[in-house]
Amino acid sequence: MAGRAAAIILAAMMCGSLVCLPAGAENVPLPTPAPLPKTRSVPPPPQDNPAAATDSATDGQRQGGFFPFSFPFSSDKGSAQASAFDAKQRALLDRISMYLSSVQTLVGNFVQIGPDGGRTEGEFYIQKPGKVRFDYNPPSPIDIIADGSSVVVRDRNLATQDLYPLSQTPLRYLLADRIDLLRDTDVVSVSADDTFVSVVIEEKQLLVGTSRLLLMFDAKDLQLKQWTVTDPQGLDTTVAVFNLDATKKPDPNLFVINYTRNIQ
Repeated sequence: MAGRAAAIILAAMMCGSLVCLPAGAENVPLPTPAPLPKTRSVPPPPQDNPAAATDSATDGQRQGGFFPFSFPFSSDKGSAQASAFDAKQRALLDRISMYLSSVQTLVGNFVQIGPDGGRTEGEFYIQKPGKVRFDYNPPSPIDIIADGSSVVVRDRNLATQDLYPLSQTPLRYLLADRIDLLRDTDVVSVSADDTFVSVVIEEKQLLVGTSRLLLMFDAKDLQLKQWTVTDPQGLDTTVAVFNLDATKKPDPNLFVINYTRNIQ
């Protein structure tokens, strides 16, 4: 069930009922889900030495993943939706698209809050196009790896891995070599205040329901701060990122997937 547990992740990248807080983290502000970006409460950036996560890889954690692999994003949305936004909003979307396209490598830390309120932490590595790795700190045994075409959720304790197409996860937006939000996604909202620029992307499926991805950027430099995914059941997973370094080049071996492990 590692896939289901982490499978609702980058379907996070969010937080429902607040339970299973790690020891010493009672006073740490947690993201609060909000359908409207303007009213969303965002926690302050973690300090240099955030409290280590103490959540184990329980079923609760596993159901608060990083992305819902059941989030089947469409492509080639076209530019007709551009008319739904004014000139200032379109300019913001263009700037964000340029920022996402300009970042080719990225290394940093993350804090993840699952639908059950469980908190986990770790490090991540991005190498465009299509490659990413999320290493969760112990006691979580989970690693998430994308090699450009596929994503695996790997459980080190159980020695198992679940395989998914990269194209069917929200990871595609962070890992695309070039991205035009107005053309490639169904943007339903873009807003800005003195602190954040927020973009909401939605996907409606007749049989599955509606999924939502909320991306939040620093209002000054448009640096990515966090993302939140809400799956069709309304379960949220939030991932806040910090200590970002776009100059480091990750080891290519970090993104290798052993496909033979999926051969029965």
